[in-house]
Amino acid sequence: MNDRIPAPASRVPVDDLFAGAPPSVSIYEVGPRDGLQNEKQILPTERKLEMVEGLIDSGLKRVEITSFVNPRWIPAMADHMEVASRVKRPQGVQLSALVPNMRGLDGATRAGMEEVAVFMAASETHNRKNINKSTEDALRTYQGVVGEALSRGMKVRGYISCVYGCPYEGTVELDEVLRVCHAMRQMGVYELSLGDTIGVGTPRQVEYIFRGLMRSGIDLDNVAVHFHDTRGTALANITVALQFGIGTIDSAVGGLGGCPYAPGASGNVSTEDVVYMLHGMGVDTGVDLDKLVAISARLGGQLARELPSKYLKAHLGHCARLGQTVY
Repeated sequence: MNDRIPAPASRVPVDDLFAGAPPSVSIYEVGPRDGLQNEKQILPTERKLEMVEGLIDSGLKRVEITSFVNPRWIPAMADHMEVASRVKRPQGVQLSALVPNMRGLDGATRAGMEEVAVFMAASETHNRKNINKSTEDALRTYQGVVGEALSRGMKVRGYISCVYGCPYEGTVELDEVLRVCHAMRQMGVYELSLGDTIGVGTPRQVEYIFRGLMRSGIDLDNVAVHFHDTRGTALANITVALQFGIGTIDSAVGGLGGCPYAPGASGNVSTEDVVYMLHGMGVDTGVDLDKLVAISARLGGQLARELPSKYLKAHLGHCARLGQTVY
């Protein structure tokens, strides 16, 4: 047996490894919706309002605050009308809400929402099991919802889940991802949020997906990334997306939420982890990291659990050594 270590591959000099990264990035905060809806502990309405207002005060300009869904399916979002009606709406801040159908859109309209989001998967099986529709049926449904929202003067964002893998099908073909992307853009969706629903994506796969998007004519200025950190690859994947000039990153304060297909695993990548990394790379976010981590620390107590944010854990440990409080 030959136990010698193989010789390293020839190295290609790189002048600037991160030359593609934009000078600034918009953080799209999904904690109040995508994060809290997966928590076992339901946060009271007053605490949700404090959370959203704190996130805005930290410098976040785009926050998804709730979901207009049937409370029987997502009890944590049962107070969607009260949250959306009572939340403060500072100038220059875009608040949004998820809507699954026309009824949800009507609720968002009554609450005064100016932006809504629709969601479906690139996976046929996931669509059938999650929203009880085939991919074609889902696209037809959202054609009407998006068209009506646009006629009411709303902006519409589109979530596409299972881009990097499906809990039922495993591999999802790039052609299926592109099919849904193009259909949503043709409807009038202004931004596509590409989701790694089960957290299986790796940097090479991110490169493959984005090169496929470019070849198919999708403008990457209209694309955001939404990574789950289930297997610890979210930040690495975001770093690759940055090299394609991606300027919008979805994340959840504290790493709120979880992966329903991997019990106990981390869900959304933590906003403070993303902000810390970006600031270290010289990429501006406009977010005050100290204010952000204070929100995470409070939420951990309110939800009675340790949040998975790595920056939060490091910061709490540092403060404990110095005898300081975080908030």
